[in-house]
Amino acid sequence: MRVGLVINPIAGMGGSVGLKGTDTSEVLEEAIRRGATPQAEERTYAAIKAAGELIGYEFITASGRMGEDVLRRCDANTIVVHCVSDGTTDRDTLAACSQILLAGVDTLLFAGGDGTARDVMDVVGERVPVIGIPCGVKMQSGVFANTPQAAGVLLRRYRVERLPSKRAEVMDIDEEEVRRGRINTYLYGYMLTPEETNLMQPYKLALGTGGEDDHKTEIARFFVESVRPGTLYILGPGTTLEAVGRQMGIDKTLLGVDLVVDGQLIGKDVDERTILDALERYSEAMIVVTPIGGQGFIFGRGNQQISAKVIKKVGVRNVVILATPRKMFETRTLRVDTGDEELDKVLRGYGMVVIGYSKQLVVPID
Repeated sequence: MRVGLVINPIAGMGGSVGLKGTDTSEVLEEAIRRGATPQAEERTYAAIKAAGELIGYEFITASGRMGEDVLRRCDANTIVVHCVSDGTTDRDTLAACSQILLAGVDTLLFAGGDGTARDVMDVVGERVPVIGIPCGVKMQSGVFANTPQAAGVLLRRYRVERLPSKRAEVMDIDEEEVRRGRINTYLYGYMLTPEETNLMQPYKLALGTGGEDDHKTEIARFFVESVRPGTLYILGPGTTLEAVGRQMGIDKTLLGVDLVVDGQLIGKDVDERTILDALERYSEAMIVVTPIGGQGFIFGRGNQQISAKVIKKVGVRNVVILATPRKMFETRTLRVDTGDEELDKVLRGYGMVVIGYSKQLVVPID
């Protein structure tokens, strides 16, 4: 099977340092200044290794970090159809996709986030099925596999089982608005993906509030009453955690990660390094997160600052999950994608989710 591969080498670099994306050169420079490192190649490597015997594939790709490097590492049959310089841009993604389609492929594997998905869609449309390897910060689109490993498994199943294709949503989000604490998302278009519900994430649902605010207040009140003195609380992003902040009387960032001790905000919109430094000062810590509605991710989407290193240092038993009944009705299964396969295995199984005042729900974690 002929497979196209396009990697956005800088995708997701802003996540661990709290920048919510790398959509401009200025933001990328700031991410590098803060110590961000590329992750897309390693996540693509994990996907390729999960795709089964590579003798069954012929990969069509771009040079260097946009695909060739990782395929050479995997000793895969590789054809380079587009050459790029060290500093890649969205124009390289567009050009690479165009050349790959001209060469003829059965499917296209791409690594990136929503911005990369939009670029791929501009060229590919619904001409061939695509599989997104999740590498961005907070991916809203339905063209991404749940994890890099799931992307590889899906590619293998598409080759062996000839899975049918379905239309999946590509969502548009303004990263500059996200950095200002506002979410503005709309449907950008559609691409085809292999039809396999368990391996692909659904697109992020834009849900109305209704009685949600009351539920969030109730959950927040119950949680705040259980807060322990002298404990560092790592509060993830989301409106449910924003309600926790209001209940604590602090100015919680909507889309960032904040640090709280004894009701005092000691770190606002922090990055991974700041969290790890704080964990050196406090012997007890808790991570508090809420799943992304419709997708169910509690780690690996929008909160990469709470990295595998952070989770291991805090301990998986010290993770608290908060979500409204409506969100859990629509989500059903929680998901993790920390980038650390062993940690993901530990986190999977079942977890307790606080869904109201003194009300908890046992939910599977995949």
